[in-house]
Amino acid sequence: MNSEMTDMTQNPAPLIGFIGLGHMGGHMSANLIAAGHRLLVHDLNAVAEQRLVDLGAERADSIAALAAACDVVITMLPGPPQVEAVIREMAPLLRPDAVWVDMSTSTPAAARVVDELLAERGVSRLDAPVSGMAKGAASGMLQIFVGGEATVLARVRPLFDVMGDPERVLHVGGLGAGYTVKLMINQLWFSHLVATAEVLTVGVKAGVDLGVLHTSLLASPAASSFLANDLPSVFGGDYDESFAMKLACKDLGLSIDLGRDVGVPTPLSAHVEQIYRTALAKFGPDAGEMIPVRLAEEYAALELRQAKAAEVAA
Repeated sequence: MNSEMTDMTQNPAPLIGFIGLGHMGGHMSANLIAAGHRLLVHDLNAVAEQRLVDLGAERADSIAALAAACDVVITMLPGPPQVEAVIREMAPLLRPDAVWVDMSTSTPAAARVVDELLAERGVSRLDAPVSGMAKGAASGMLQIFVGGEATVLARVRPLFDVMGDPERVLHVGGLGAGYTVKLMINQLWFSHLVATAEVLTVGVKAGVDLGVLHTSLLASPAASSFLANDLPSVFGGDYDESFAMKLACKDLGLSIDLGRDVGVPTPLSAHVEQIYRTALAKFGPDAGEMIPVRLAEEYAALELRQAKAAEVAA
């Protein structure tokens, strides 16, 4: 990459590589194309690749070819094993002064495996995982948690501002901090879901109308973004299949592993993980990430279904 890439606003047409075109990456890369960025894409799924080619991207025949050609490489992969495998393949081929941005939910250890080689080649990296689900990726309103040097973030900030809400692109610390913040957010969200499912099913089973209970929670000190914005989909029977249980359980495991690595007990998180794994075993790996609510519904022999509850939340 030439020195002009120091500031992407000075060179509006660097070549951006994007690896991982699934539920999230497909939308994120499409938004980059729509904003006028040149994209070279690669995915094991040829259909996903073609979808982006149809929008104006170029197709890379291999990870190696993409790494050698691009000024910035973005990865959006299922987890640490895939991140480690891809960066090991890319690292010897990335251009001097290139930037690797990993937007996967992963761990610092998976990225550190090639730090020495990246440094020797003058390649910078950022960890920048996201929140906002597939709908946030589609709308370009993701929240992005960036770990790494501020100067590197400044270089690629125009890309983040396309994929995410510019007001919620947060620099959270050095390398690895982005991964950590995302894991903690996921852990709290999953814990909130399990607790909310228990509260609603107990309350409804005890005779309180679901709409009234939901409205009361929203008006109370227990109100949250989860109750207002995420939960109402369940009232219509949608358990959010855009994010699969196999990935939710992977993230829960990573969070608990991190607690173990830093020597902090996580008994509540471990219990939430077991509830999620019970739901995974019962409903399958491709069930939606909110399917533990259905598990609670079955325990209570009821369904959390009321149109007026969804209307109140809307």
